[in-house]
Parts: sequence; structure tokens; C-alpha cells
Amino acid sequence: MMFTPTRTAALDRLAQFAPKAGRDYASKRNYDRPGHDDVSRLSPYLRHRMITEDDVLKAVLARHSPAAAEKFIQEVYWRTYWKGWLEQRPSAWSNYRVGLNAAMNHVQTGAGLRREWEAACGGDTGIACFDAWAQELVQTGYLHNHARMWFASIWIFTLRLPWELGADFFMRHLLDGDAASNTLGWRWVAGLQTIGKTYLARPDNIAKYTDGRFKPTGLATFAAPLDGPPPPERTAPPISGAVPSGKVGLLITEDDLSPEWMFDQITPAAQSAFNGVAHRSPLRTAPIVDQFVESAMDDLEQRIGPLTRHASPTQIDDWAAQHCLDAIVMSYAPVGGTADALGSLKTPLVQLVRPYDEAAWPHASAGFFKFKSKIPKLLTRYDAQLSLL
Repeated sequence: MMFTPTRTAALDRLAQFAPKAGRDYASKRNYDRPGHDDVSRLSPYLRHRMITEDDVLKAVLARHSPAAAEKFIQEVYWRTYWKGWLEQRPSAWSNYRVGLNAAMNHVQTGAGLRREWEAACGGDTGIACFDAWAQELVQTGYLHNHARMWFASIWIFTLRLPWELGADFFMRHLLDGDAASNTLGWRWVAGLQTIGKTYLARPDNIAKYTDGRFKPTGLATFAAPLDGPPPPERTAPPISGAVPSGKVGLLITEDDLSPEWMFDQITPAAQSAFNGVAHRSPLRTAPIVDQFVESAMDDLEQRIGPLTRHASPTQIDDWAAQHCLDAIVMSYAPVGGTADALGSLKTPLVQLVRPYDEAAWPHASAGFFKFKSKIPKLLTRYDAQLSLL
């Protein structure tokens, strides 16, 4: 596996990458090269918060000025921006799931669509670069970000497949697949996120940034925006619930595998974990994704002690009753499959929002460029800590 699912491995990779997060990253980050040594490859760890954005930004800012590491810092905050945007417009996720179910129904009833979808997922389209990326994703659980954009564009505009099926293919196979970055990234390529703005995969661009490894022909030469409703109206971003009195249990999900930040707020009488990977898609997630998350939870147990594992919300309620809990406390579950599943819990649930998210998410009110103007202010939260280095 390219990604060892432990916090130690994540910190080692961060330590190796941090020296390269400045000019080196800025000049090489768009190249999709075997091994992907020009990018951080931290996303599977960040997605599950085996390490956090705080960890990454502190390590990078300890070696580089904000200006020198500007491009990498912006990439860290892109992930934050997408999450904040979706938290304030959760119906974009639920609308995607409705569209996905409709597309899956069409797959079941249309033999032609089914063949084309299976060929795309199996890397059997005859488009060499696309097929190589499909196979790399299935085998490794990872794709370079530039390849993801090219892949989505070819899926939508050359193969003319429903975008929701492509987003689901990614969600089932990406180790770093999450509702915000994945759904909104596909919407952006399709022209649904920024209305009228699409992304067209161009052969010369692919050839340049794969060092000539691929020189595709026959790709779409025009990318007309897909029809769809405008982005939903914005709602208020989430805030932390009040820490309850009485007997509380700690619930950990795969969305945040660094729960230690809550231990100065609660003393749990019992602690447990819910793996919501199966809720990322109506289809089965890839074994490599299941294995990564299960092993990451094993690693967490080595740090904080035994966890009662749950496979369903009903099991969580039974666990809470067994331990006579007054409430369950957890790190906030962002919009996505796990949050959907936990919506059926009967035990009172209090979710705590990390200070990093609480500070950043409200600024994801419009486009990224408006959000980007707030990054210097957001970085000031590290000034005091970095002055001690």
C-alpha cells in the first residue's frame, strides 16, 4: 500500500515533504509523474484527520514564510474551503445522492450505458491516459489532483457519462474521498459549481504535465456546461454544542481520528468508534479503502485505548444504553455519508467543531478567491506557537 495507515507514517511523510513545500512544490505540483514525489501525498491522512491541518501548517510555516509556501498553503485551505462551502449548503450533497440514484437506475435499465460505465470504471475505454488513471486509482486508492481533473473532464465531456457516476467511482476508490472535495470538484468540472465555468481536458496540457507519457487524441474539444439547478442558498455554518453534564461517552468516526483535542473538555465513561465508509456510496467501497480505515482505527486504539466498534447507529444506541450514558460526544461529522447515517441515532448527541474549522468555515460564503483573502488572517493563529520554535 502506498499509504501506511498510521499517524507515525503520516508524520514521517509530513517531515519529508515540509522542506519541499515552498518553491519546489510551486514549480512541480502540476506534474503527474509516477510515484508523485512532487506533491505531499498527505491527503488520505488529512481526510481522516490522522494528522490535522494544524499539524501540516505548523510544520510548513516552521520552515517557510507564508509567501514562500503560498501555493501549498492555498491547497490546504482549498480542502477547508470546500468543506465550509458544503457545510453551509448541505443540499448540494443530498441533491448529488438523488442524482446518483437516478443514474444508477439508468445503468440498470440501459444496456448501452451499463457497458460504457463498466468500461470507464475498468479502464477499458481505449483512451490510454484515462484507462491508466482508472487502473491506478483502483490499484492504489490515489490519483494526482491534475489527473483527477483530466479524468473527470474526459468522463463528462468525451465519454458523456453522468457526472454523478464518476463522482461515485472516485468516492468508492479514493483513500481521501470525502463528500466536499469530491462532489464539489466534479460539479466544478461540469460547470455546475461556478455556473458556466467548465474544465476541458486538453491533449497538449496532458502531454506537458505527464512529461509526454500520454498524448491523447479524440478528446472533446468543447465543454458545454451541464444543465442543473444553481448552487443552493447558504445557511449558517455549524457551531459546537454545549458539553453536557452527566455521564458521557466518546464516539469517534473515520472523519476525525485525532480525538485527543477533546480530552480537555470531556472525560468519557466509555469510548467507541463508528466506521461509516460503507455509507459513502450505494455500491460497495473498494477493499483498499475499507482496509485503510480499519487499520487507521487500529492505530488509534494503540494511542488512546480500546474502542468498542460499531457497524450501525442501532449498535451505538445499544452501547449507550449498556453504559447508562446521558449523552454521546463526538468531533463534528461533516456533511457526507457518516453524518447521514448518524442522523438516526436516538441517544442525545453533542458534536464539537474544531477551532480550525470554526474559524475558517464561515468565510466559505462565496467563491474561493474571496475565501483566499482571509488566509493571512487565519494563519495568525500560528504566530505565537511558531515564535517558540
